[in-house]
Amino acid sequence: MMTSNTISPPATVQAGSFLTLHYRLSGPVGTVISTFEGQPATLTLGTGQLSPALEACLIGLPEGTRTSFEMPAGSAFGERSPDMQQWMARQELTDMGVAGEQYAVGDVLQFPTPDGGGQFAGSIVDFRSDAKGEAVLFDFNHPLAGKPVTFEVLVIGVL
Repeated sequence: MMTSNTISPPATVQAGSFLTLHYRLSGPVGTVISTFEGQPATLTLGTGQLSPALEACLIGLPEGTRTSFEMPAGSAFGERSPDMQQWMARQELTDMGVAGEQYAVGDVLQFPTPDGGGQFAGSIVDFRSDAKGEAVLFDFNHPLAGKPVTFEVLVIGVL
């Protein structure tokens, strides 16, 4: 009996693929997030763990690929929306268990989703103290919304 020594081609990323990968997202001010210095990320395409634009970059990449994508302003995380900036009473932060905490513009706080199953982030933009009381202005836009993005990826495994 003869055996074949054919090597099967590497798996490629498809919709619904389970991936192990390293990635870096960078914008005009540098790296915003990177897994290259630590543990790789694991995720399933199509579940919202990455933006649809980033997922589209991954489709068709073979396992073992390391590449970068230059994405124009607004394409990776949409445009910045003024509606995503909201004032929150300082008392609400205290009620969430952060009494007496000192904050500064640029600080990022994590908030629970309404269903309690996840979190979302807001960065502090401004403070207000007036007749209505003390308040903090949060920006809930993604930090790279409306900006050009470099998406670097190393596809480690595809299932």
